[in-house]
Amino acid sequence: MKLNIKHIITSLKNGGLADPHRQGENPGGEAGRHARRAVWKRFSFSQTIFIATIIFLFMPLMVLILYSFNGSKGMKWGGFSLVWYEQLFFNSQYLWRAFWNSILIALSSAGAATVIGTFGAVGVNWYRFRLRNYIQIISFLPMIVPEIIIGVSLTQFFHGVQMRLGLVTIFIAHTTFNLPFVFLMVMARLDEFDFSIIEAAHDLGANEMETLFRVTLPLCMPGIISGFLTAVTISLEDFVITYFVSGAGSTTLPVYIYSAIRFGVSPVINALSVVMILGTVFLTCLLRNFLKYIAAK
Repeated sequence: MKLNIKHIITSLKNGGLADPHRQGENPGGEAGRHARRAVWKRFSFSQTIFIATIIFLFMPLMVLILYSFNGSKGMKWGGFSLVWYEQLFFNSQYLWRAFWNSILIALSSAGAATVIGTFGAVGVNWYRFRLRNYIQIISFLPMIVPEIIIGVSLTQFFHGVQMRLGLVTIFIAHTTFNLPFVFLMVMARLDEFDFSIIEAAHDLGANEMETLFRVTLPLCMPGIISGFLTAVTISLEDFVITYFVSGAGSTTLPVYIYSAIRFGVSPVINALSVVMILGTVFLTCLLRNFLKYIAAK
């Protein structure tokens, strides 16, 4: 192969002959400068802020997981131990009663809110009537009104109608503030709806009920499921409203945790939090593919 004289001179200045096909490997060459510039751009200011934010958000969870295995009850590390998990599963009947109360209220109130919110969204989207705009505005009030105001107003309402505070009042309260979230998500799905499908169903002889249950609701299923899951999440973590409308024997998990940590962090609560984190991750991974399957259909 015939070498270029200029290339030979340049190679001698760099300490020896170099293969013209390997010039990009020279750290001082143009390729090296581009590589260093790419590494510098990789750690830009926005990415640094993003990494710092992720660390800030997940560091408390890491500390909580770590101290759930702490053999000591305080913040001083007392060695690795599973004693708090043993106490959680075998000696915490009141905690599990509160947990199952939360699950019962979350599923039932989310189901009721999903049914009412779905049919409400379909009715508001399909029909034109005089109070349509006012209903849309009123339906969003529980989302913007502070929870403490909702809790106080519901408590006064239940006392006014002489309803005993308990699981039923918690169910009614949770259904009330879950409704707007389901309504909003189903309305967002209906806004992207192709109404020519409705016209085609009517042309094929389907009445309104058949069109609703065989065409509209199946196509809105991703929004309905998203609204249901959002309502379950909001119901499980609600404390303020539940604190006002709960009575004796109707303690939910957030209220129980508040009572347990008023005088210090309980390691059993740390263990329960780890179990709930693992359960949430498992359900998220399980439902993620299911929602994709529903959306694809």
